[in-house]
Amino acid sequence: MTRTEKVVVADGEFDLRVWGTRGPGILLLQEIFGVGEYMEAVAEDLVALGFVVAAPDMFWRIEPNWTTVHNEEALPKGMSMASQFDWERGVEDAVAALGVLKGLPGVGRAGVLGFCFGGTLAYLVAANAQVDSLVSYYGSGVPDMLDKLDAIQAPTQFHFGGDDAYIPREDVAKVERAVGQRDHMEIHVQEDGGHAFHNRKAPMFYQPEPAARAWRLTEEFLRRTLPA
Repeated sequence: MTRTEKVVVADGEFDLRVWGTRGPGILLLQEIFGVGEYMEAVAEDLVALGFVVAAPDMFWRIEPNWTTVHNEEALPKGMSMASQFDWERGVEDAVAALGVLKGLPGVGRAGVLGFCFGGTLAYLVAANAQVDSLVSYYGSGVPDMLDKLDAIQAPTQFHFGGDDAYIPREDVAKVERAVGQRDHMEIHVQEDGGHAFHNRKAPMFYQPEPAARAWRLTEEFLRRTLPA
């Protein structure tokens, strides 16, 4: 079951899809294909673990509730949407959505989880707001924003692929070195994983074995840092 809440900001409002009714909250941040079937599948996985999940429409300023199939033909449009994204306002929008999630009955504590575009956005949300847990999957912006690490106090888990065509392995190594100095942070690199290896709705990206390994680590991390 899913429902839609509204997030009101200074210059408008946007949709926040919500799954689950009681438990710790997880703000789920989309990749470039919008809040579509992949985000729905991840949300259902998380609800089964005892979480309340909320996925904001991060592209609402460009085209409200836009989503597309996950194939090569849709990739240029998704990249175009991401290129038009206003990161400063977008982080503010995501933080506002986090506030709505925390205020839902039966929620309270909340973490943030993002994939690809959302992996970078989740990182920035955790650097700008109080979250109880952060999981960032292959955020391409993270290696160039390691100065934000000091602002993140929450338990943090990063995931990257070692064979990612969009994020060079040497950039991932920068994150490994920076995270290795912090007791509340961990990083896991699936060396055989390409970009978006967890996206089981995108045949061009999905790699079942790296996806399963990374998701097991995510489940364990969330149970530890956001016990349901």
